[in-house]
Amino acid sequence: MDQRNPAISQLLQAWARGDSSARDQLAPLVYDELHKRAAAYLRRERVDHTLQATALVHEAFLRLAAQDRVMWQNRGQFYGVAAQMMRRILVDHARERRAAKRPDPAARVEIDDIAQPDADFVNVLALDQALAELSVLDARQGQIVELRYFAGLSEQDVADTIGVSRATVTREWKRARAWLYHRMTSASASL
Repeated sequence: MDQRNPAISQLLQAWARGDSSARDQLAPLVYDELHKRAAAYLRRERVDHTLQATALVHEAFLRLAAQDRVMWQNRGQFYGVAAQMMRRILVDHARERRAAKRPDPAARVEIDDIAQPDADFVNVLALDQALAELSVLDARQGQIVELRYFAGLSEQDVADTIGVSRATVTREWKRARAWLYHRMTSASASL
């Protein structure tokens, strides 16, 4: 059982058993933490990002509520899945923005109208691709990155969530960050 807030784990388990009222009771208990994490993600985004933390949390919770086959176990697992949802929403938002920026081939563009590419925008898509590649190479490292970076879980919480020792999480987190750094810097150098 979750030592920090046993009510969250109990409600998650009740929701997994099909109790929709448990989901409704859970929302106010996790909202502040989800909002705090969403705000942290958005601080890493470009300055002119149009998505707000509240909208990100609401969209993520709507997607979570639609998950009817998840066997919720504890808060760590829940926040890990919520982090994945938020990441997907941010990546979808970035892809939509990139698609909207593509000019109509028939439209005439003056040379003065061409702006510099938005480096932060490219980074969110590059990070998503690098994390997907890492997950193919080493699924556990990919999961650790999701839980540490996107869900904001401590090393001990990650260890408890995926069922390994804290030392393993520490070691794998260090390796995953090094691999991602190398992948991201080599990818940006080739552009």
